[in-house]
Amino acid sequence: MMATVHFPSGWTEHTGGVEQITIDALRVDEMMAALAVRFPALGRYLDQSAVAIDGQIYHHARYEALGRDSEVHLLPAISGG
Repeated sequence: MMATVHFPSGWTEHTGGVEQITIDALRVDEMMAALAVRFPALGRYLDQSAVAIDGQIYHHARYEALGRDSEVHLLPAISGG
């Protein structure tokens, strides 16, 4: 399974300017682990992000399945009150 992962614009400083990447993973947890290895500086951001898979937003997506050609958008955590 190859998912295309899109990074938020503010994260590209931690990815060497990469805006999107294709990752071979069956589930979100596998995708996140692969991203953490490839881009170690993203570690703390990945842990706090929500994930949109093919337009559906998940706040706790760890075990969500990825489709054959899923489009994944990482959404930064929003804080405030």
